[in-house]
Amino acid sequence: MGEHPSPGPAVAACAEAERIEELEPEAEEPLPAAPEDFDPGNTGFISTGKFRSLLESHSSELDPHKREVLLALADSQADGQICYQNFVNLMSNKRSNSFRQAILQGNRRLCSKALLEEKGLNLSQRLIRHVAYETLPREIDRKWYYDSYTCCPPPWFMITVTLLEVAFFLYNGVSLDQFVLQVTHPRYLKNALVYHPQLRAQAWRYLTYIFMHAGVEHLGLNVVLQLLVGVPLEMVHGATRIGLLYVAGVVAGSLAVSVADMTAPVVGSSGGVYALVSAHLANIVMNWSGMKCQFKLLRMAVGLICMSMEFGRAVWLRFHPSAYPPCPHPSFVAHLGGVAVGITLGVVVLRNYEQRLQDQWLWWIFATMYAIFVLFAIFWNIFAYTLLDLKLPPPP
Repeated sequence: MGEHPSPGPAVAACAEAERIEELEPEAEEPLPAAPEDFDPGNTGFISTGKFRSLLESHSSELDPHKREVLLALADSQADGQICYQNFVNLMSNKRSNSFRQAILQGNRRLCSKALLEEKGLNLSQRLIRHVAYETLPREIDRKWYYDSYTCCPPPWFMITVTLLEVAFFLYNGVSLDQFVLQVTHPRYLKNALVYHPQLRAQAWRYLTYIFMHAGVEHLGLNVVLQLLVGVPLEMVHGATRIGLLYVAGVVAGSLAVSVADMTAPVVGSSGGVYALVSAHLANIVMNWSGMKCQFKLLRMAVGLICMSMEFGRAVWLRFHPSAYPPCPHPSFVAHLGGVAVGITLGVVVLRNYEQRLQDQWLWWIFATMYAIFVLFAIFWNIFAYTLLDLKLPPPP
């Protein structure tokens, strides 16, 4: 698809100035004089002419990048007036993080050409630029990420989790002497990592089940999606945020199974993988015009097809005659738990690059919903199995 030109500095400054939030303090900047000195009518607005004169008189005291952004803000006002409070907010560091990033860039001007147009980049620079365009919808954020990324620390979380999953699968494959559809082996559920409804009091199983996969076909797709989607997301948003999202999807998956498919075990990392992929796809859809990754529609279609195929495989396996009756094969509900986390918590994480999540009211709403679900599932696991007089399969 063709690339759209990035907005000019005036448009970018105006758009960013509308999102104001309190940030950590920076070095003190000179504040303007009292409004009555250049707002005799006490209207709360300053004419752009007086505003420019004020900037010129303080030009030696202002950071040049901040002065450029303020001048761009003046250029964006078609009515010739600037809100005085917005000006004070900018000068006293009450502004969005993206705005702050634009001001603090050392060698890159707000009005410079789009990052995609830059030539002469080496391989690592092209990779970082590619990741920026894959994950971030705003040019100002892409430039900030490109300038500030140092690969220290590297995306260790997703790589470590993936290596552990492969290592456990190989060990299990050797011990069972089976790699394809391992889950059909009579001894498969005896592993201490698998979530089993009869052993649900062993709390570690709600998390460790991700290291057990139904077979090489199950592991392969999860590993590919983790590396292709999870690693770039971690490069941009960091191990803490992506790790939190991944683990939240994993836990939500096993708890969802314990509530909705009470007699079935759970294996595989699909809960965490589906949380990441669904959050990424939802972020692309919600910021469609801003996302500049190539072949967006085709790649979204491929991603959805892969997710649907894996989900279809899980549904088929769940209802296939079990290799260890009366216990059924592993549940597919964990996939749905991961998707629910991705389109709620995940979207908030990915939409707020370099901004504090605790300042986002949607974050608190979805975090509260997640906490309520976890508490509900805990009480369900304690009381519901007894109250419903459910006959569970014997422990493996």
